[in-house]
Amino acid sequence: MLTAASTGFSLSRQQQVLAALLAVLPARCVLSATEDTRPYECDGLAAYRQLPMIVTLPDTEQQVLAILQVCRELQVPVVPRGAGTGLSGGALPIADGVVLSTARLNRIVRVDAYARLAVVQPGVRNLAISEAAAPHALYYAPDPSSQIACTIGGNVAENSGGVHCLKYGLTVHNVLRVRVATIDGDIIELGGEALDAPGLDLLAVFIGSEGMLGIVTEVTVRLIPKPATARVIMASFDDVVTGGNAVANVIAAGIIPAGLEMMDQTSSRMVEPFVKAGYDIDAAAILLCEADGTHAEVAEEIARMTSVLEGAGASAIAVSNTEAERMRFWSGRKNAFPAAGRISPDYYCMDGTIPRKKLAEVLTGIARMEQTHGLRCANVFHAGDGNLHPLILFDANVPGEFERAEAFGADILALCVAVGGTITGEHGVGMEKINSMCVQFARAELEAFFAVKRAFDPHGLLNPDKAIPTLHRCAEFGKMHVSGGRLPFAGLPRF
Repeated sequence: MLTAASTGFSLSRQQQVLAALLAVLPARCVLSATEDTRPYECDGLAAYRQLPMIVTLPDTEQQVLAILQVCRELQVPVVPRGAGTGLSGGALPIADGVVLSTARLNRIVRVDAYARLAVVQPGVRNLAISEAAAPHALYYAPDPSSQIACTIGGNVAENSGGVHCLKYGLTVHNVLRVRVATIDGDIIELGGEALDAPGLDLLAVFIGSEGMLGIVTEVTVRLIPKPATARVIMASFDDVVTGGNAVANVIAAGIIPAGLEMMDQTSSRMVEPFVKAGYDIDAAAILLCEADGTHAEVAEEIARMTSVLEGAGASAIAVSNTEAERMRFWSGRKNAFPAAGRISPDYYCMDGTIPRKKLAEVLTGIARMEQTHGLRCANVFHAGDGNLHPLILFDANVPGEFERAEAFGADILALCVAVGGTITGEHGVGMEKINSMCVQFARAELEAFFAVKRAFDPHGLLNPDKAIPTLHRCAEFGKMHVSGGRLPFAGLPRF
């Protein structure tokens, strides 16, 4: 039997909001039955779940505005959602709120080969943009591991990257314009197709704002020419410290690879049986270094990188000779997360960023934490820009293991901050890292963040209680931290 206690929201409140939404939307655009809303109870951070009161799936920008008007008038929180592949709980529903899914806004409006741009709706898959641009020998550069499923709207919300972000940048470097529906019922455009836009650079403020400032209804992205060729070096190292130092050596040599990724032995050994990428599973760490461009440019860069890696202590080097081999090397890295399921019932994927020169120090620190917390950690990361993705392996069926995994993750983020880094690189803060925001930012900085949110969302209805911790929460976190405790995510069922 469906009860208010089992759902977390008032049934009379649900009926009121449902009636208002059905007055402005077709019935097929509104989900309220438990079996229909259950698939939206979490994003890729499945450890935290909350059944939404109502899910809306608008077909048009005008329907988005209608949903926001209803929610504004009834003071109902709104949680934007793309494909649900996010890993920080940014799309976690609110018990008495409405999920606004942009999945049906999935039209590629136009591809302009001369201006090298594409105009797309937020529900368009990341990879679909490159597929549409391929006949013009163009593509969209940011390539998250989930690019086959994740959508451009979600990429904008989280400022996603990918294995090629070192050379070609994150989402913020590849988006020219966003069209946004505000909670006040306006449509605004940030950025533009010209080299510059008048006024403040609000586009950069909006990208990575995790759905707290507005709802994306259209995105203009930059397309770049597809390189004539690309090759990948797989370099093996006898220890992770040497491998970490080799990353800094490559960049110090003035080389900016198209991709520069690192995996430790735990990661390589969990991936190889799954993908058969040809990884050296005897190495303590492997680096994947890609060169792209003309045939002459690639040949020269591969030779330079090989020389640097050999000088940095690489124990073995293999170079892809065909496009199929190159793609096989990358398939292992891109499938690291699903491969974790082969060796562990559950994993907790972290996301922190550090200065490249601190890679070896942080990897050594994570190894010590494995002993402290009694859990294994597989390390895969965008080594070129210092974006770490430690996979903490645990079993949710063992009492206390998830809490230890959380504590392990919080300690990794604290270490990232201590060495001059940040608590996130591309996964966002969401719910996952909200306590760690208290570690990184001072009271005045958090208040400045809230001031920006109030300027866009004076009602506080867009994805509230995410990304920016309240000052009260930080005060409570400080008390718990001093006493050795952990501040929980209030009211959220875990597993």
